[in-house]
Amino acid sequence: MASKKTKRRARPCAELVQIVAHKLRPPFGVVLGSPGEVAELVHALPDGETTCYQIDLFQTDRLRSALRLRNHPANVETRADLWDLPATFETLVYPVAYGGERSLKLDMIEQAYHVLKPHGTLIVLSPYDADDFFAPALKKVFGKVHVPMEGNNTIFWCQRDGDRPRRRHEMTYHVRVDEATSYAFASRPGVFGYGFFDGGARALVETFELTPGQRVLDLGCGVGTNGILAARQLGPDGFVAFADSNVRAIAMAEHNARALGVALFETRATHTLTDWPDASFDVVLANPPYYAQGSIIGLFIERSRALLKPGGVLYLVTKQVDATWPIMREHFGEPELFENRGYVIFRIRKSV
Repeated sequence: MASKKTKRRARPCAELVQIVAHKLRPPFGVVLGSPGEVAELVHALPDGETTCYQIDLFQTDRLRSALRLRNHPANVETRADLWDLPATFETLVYPVAYGGERSLKLDMIEQAYHVLKPHGTLIVLSPYDADDFFAPALKKVFGKVHVPMEGNNTIFWCQRDGDRPRRRHEMTYHVRVDEATSYAFASRPGVFGYGFFDGGARALVETFELTPGQRVLDLGCGVGTNGILAARQLGPDGFVAFADSNVRAIAMAEHNARALGVALFETRATHTLTDWPDASFDVVLANPPYYAQGSIIGLFIERSRALLKPGGVLYLVTKQVDATWPIMREHFGEPELFENRGYVIFRIRKSV
């Protein structure tokens, strides 16, 4: 990670990338990045075909809006993996997020190698001055790393030379479900709960009560722990739907559900939660992102009410009680509250 003496990037990505303007050759790719920053960066690139890669549909929607405001025709692709795109890029630019996940940075470096043409260039724009993370990480994959002097160790570029085996940054963790059974969940960088069973998910799983044969929606499913553990209570006739805006999360939830023998399930990548008819589920299990703004919590609660059958139950786990309570009351009424493992679980039944 960057040292304690580093600070946030003061110069915009669009300005930084001009330091290596001589390396910019189309077709271009832009790897992740915040929507506003990516739109500015794309606008600053020379003319040529440009594809922006994202893993979350919410970010994709915001990026497309930002590009429309600039009247830029860049393509936006939302895939579970960067290397799902064809290896047609001469130049990839990676505007790294401030405070971003270390494992996701390593994963994007690895995957970037495999979508570049031979001798194609990866340009990394770090959010830190005097960054000490990327040079060794890039060298491990690309062999040689170039650091322009005027970039103050915020810009790095390397070229693809030859080929190398693909390495997937995947971690498996185990969850004990009873005295005799442990489930193994595969997880990948960029998905909530990478390498560990989240405390909020554990608190929720220990609280919900389900009936065999019910239809359950795992909302904000991550790698699918809540829905898969719920399936144990639902029996062979129960049904679980997994929903998340992160398409990599959906891929992991599907992988884990199949590997762990969930009988009846489906996965949906969605950021609007309008993919099912109203009154489709008996139970919704909701685990909003811990950093979720009120608008996201509000969407989870509002759509849960619509998607529940009359008499259906919503379980929602959070640490943001003050933000969640008024929204819950507005859409459902007075909820029950349970404390577990430092979290609060809201339980509320939809009126008949």
